[in-house]
Amino acid sequence: MAGAARARKNAPPREEVLAVAMDMIAERGLEKLTMAALGREVGMSSGHLLYYFRSKDELLLQALEWSEGRLGAERGRLLTRPGTAHERLTAYVDLYVPDGHRDPHWTLWLEVWNRSQNADDDARTRQAAIEGAWHRDLVALIAEGISRGEFRRVDADRFAARLRALLDGFSIHVAIGLRGTDRGQVLAHVREFIADSLLSP
Repeated sequence: MAGAARARKNAPPREEVLAVAMDMIAERGLEKLTMAALGREVGMSSGHLLYYFRSKDELLLQALEWSEGRLGAERGRLLTRPGTAHERLTAYVDLYVPDGHRDPHWTLWLEVWNRSQNADDDARTRQAAIEGAWHRDLVALIAEGISRGEFRRVDADRFAARLRALLDGFSIHVAIGLRGTDRGQVLAHVREFIADSLLSP
């Protein structure tokens, strides 16, 4: 027990470990993120990392939650700044779509999604919470645009679900580097879809 107590005292803060994990994904790709490699970066053994995170699946999910927390704060700033609902919707889309091939956040998202086939109920609930936050913010923004007369009178929840499905599909193409679907092309497609289906005439 004394050894475990010393390990906890000397271990870097959890957020530092997660930040290093994200940096490793950005610099080297997800395939290079092993418990042993992460342990070397933060000065912990892979056994100590497993003590804190239980499994690589849990490490990845916590890293995603940490990254989403930072994105959520940025999304909150974007959605509460002055401007039209349309301008803020454009900012939401810009934040949603990956920066490019191997975007670290989306690389992590895709891996967590892939592993979720065998995830337990707790992990699925936590993933749903991440999705739910993006969805609720988008619904509220669309509803505001409708009330201001900027957007057509659509069902905000249904439209948000369809727009996010479109964003997810295009974002996967960008993240994996599918030819013919770079970030600029995707943003143009989404702008056209919003203009055709949501903006008031």
